[in-house]
Amino acid sequence: MLPARSRYLVFFQYWGTKYSGVMETSSDQTKLGVQNYLEKAAEKLKPVVPIKFHISSRTDAGVHALCNAAHLDIQRAPGKPAFSEEQLLHGLNHHLRPEPISSLDVSAMRDAAQLLLGTHDFSTFRSHNSETPFQSPVRTILQIDIQPSSGFLSHHYEHRGLQFWELKFRSRSFLYRQVRRMVGTLVAVGQGKLRPQHIKELLEMRDARALPPTAMAPATGLFLKSVEYNEADLITPLAPGE
Repeated sequence: MLPARSRYLVFFQYWGTKYSGVMETSSDQTKLGVQNYLEKAAEKLKPVVPIKFHISSRTDAGVHALCNAAHLDIQRAPGKPAFSEEQLLHGLNHHLRPEPISSLDVSAMRDAAQLLLGTHDFSTFRSHNSETPFQSPVRTILQIDIQPSSGFLSHHYEHRGLQFWELKFRSRSFLYRQVRRMVGTLVAVGQGKLRPQHIKELLEMRDARALPPTAMAPATGLFLKSVEYNEADLITPLAPGE
């Protein structure tokens, strides 16, 4: 006779970038679901029967969750008491690997950013699209700031002592994916994969293929902060017919 089951409701959060979504996938998939990792961690609790997470809300590949929920039933061996809430929490978290966090050399990133300021041919820092043949690659970067940021997700990670950073770019216009490629390159400098001087070399190459595909930052961290107009532009009268 199996011991009585204990039912739990758990809440969990995740960055969805490396997962196929929250739901379980077959083990031969390139990307697994969050559920795969939860149930693998639950195996370490040595239940009598495998633990199944019943997810409350489905999320697709790449989608993040600040708070998803699932219920699960646990049957322990005869004579073993049910897990307390604290025991289950610490048991699952112990066997769930946290996302790897790498430190950045922000000083080197700021040195590299100085080389992007001003007017340059940014051919290396753009992706090609249908407009590329008709668009000048010359752009002027007016401002690049790399500053500590509270981050709208930071309070969810206070227990890990993480420092969030904000990179702000200002220009009259940007090329297709230029900002994402500049951010990815500056992060590579911060990680020690490139030296600040490499920025100058990449600009001089004027070839989008010179930048590794991995140097493009994901779109999920990109925000359009504002659009500014010169006051003179706002009051310039239109010509007849315009």
